[in-house]
Amino acid sequence: MSPTALEVSQQVPEVRPAAKLSTAEFRVGRPEIVGPEKPETPFPIILVGRVQRGFGRGGKDLGCPTANLPDESIIPMSSIANTGVYYGYAQVVTPSGDSTPMHPRDNGVLPMVMSLGWNPFYKNEKLTAEIHIMHEFDKDFYGFEMRAVVLGYIRPELDYTSREALIDDIEFDKQVALNCLERPEYRKYAQDPHFDLRCSVDTQI
Repeated sequence: MSPTALEVSQQVPEVRPAAKLSTAEFRVGRPEIVGPEKPETPFPIILVGRVQRGFGRGGKDLGCPTANLPDESIIPMSSIANTGVYYGYAQVVTPSGDSTPMHPRDNGVLPMVMSLGWNPFYKNEKLTAEIHIMHEFDKDFYGFEMRAVVLGYIRPELDYTSREALIDDIEFDKQVALNCLERPEYRKYAQDPHFDLRCSVDTQI
């Protein structure tokens, strides 16, 4: 059995397995829907944490803004899952007392794709979990609570020879995620109790 993302992160970088290189053949042969008809172990995986600033490359370089979760909040996933790209639902929650609350449509439960790994194209040295919510937000939400339910695996973490190839795969990942979440047994997780706004991260951590 391959090591989990957390186990790999505990290895020295010199012995960490290198990500495979994405090829044109891989992109051409990708399926538009992946996984079983309902989530299977280890899914669903529940995550919660406050959004922190990352490298700022997702939106600027790739046209895919991402939200980074703190190290401690990704352990429920990194301790049981491999690196790669995943899909599910996520929700951003306005902190109580915030002077500029988000629009209600921005606090909804929304489809997301998530990268767990080192972003080998950018040669990161630290394991990160970056979530892209497929929605146009009216404002930044650094420091806000994010809740996520991870429901399935799309593909392994890959390295790239060009930014354009990486962008192509990201756009395909988004469509795969949307296709997968259309299945009834996945759609129902948009109503998961984890997204109950009456429960605050302040009482969970």
